[in-house]
Amino acid sequence: MSAYVPTADIASSYADAMESVFSSAVAGKAWFATVAVVLAVVQILTAARMWGKLSGLIRLPTPTVQRIHRWSGRLALLFTLPVVFHCVTILGFQSGDTRVLVHSVVGSFLYGIFAAKMVAIREHNFPSWVIPVAGGSLFAGLVVLWVTSSYWYFTEVNFGI
Repeated sequence: MSAYVPTADIASSYADAMESVFSSAVAGKAWFATVAVVLAVVQILTAARMWGKLSGLIRLPTPTVQRIHRWSGRLALLFTLPVVFHCVTILGFQSGDTRVLVHSVVGSFLYGIFAAKMVAIREHNFPSWVIPVAGGSLFAGLVVLWVTSSYWYFTEVNFGI
């Protein structure tokens, strides 16, 4: 029989863990999301290189670029996990103002877009445009989430650790 853990205890434990490194749980979320966006930029650049673009700019061998692409994606996903845990488990869907509503709606779709991209990569029955569109949509969604949360936090609330 598992014990019931009230949401306040989860929120408190999460905040304690984040505040062991950052000034607040929200600051931790902002920095984790920022690292994920930086890694997403690496994803876009390496994907463009793998699709034959940026060959003159990124002069690494294709297997190296593929490895960087895979690992930057894995790391980006890992950096989003504490963020999505806080957003889904502690905050939930909110619609207090336009920024928060846009953030909640886009956040609700982000992991679905990720799943669609992973399916498109593994299945080879899709048209060739599906993977770039899925990857671009994933990048765009992550950037919208970052702008409506981390950027807002850094410019309106606090810029620091």
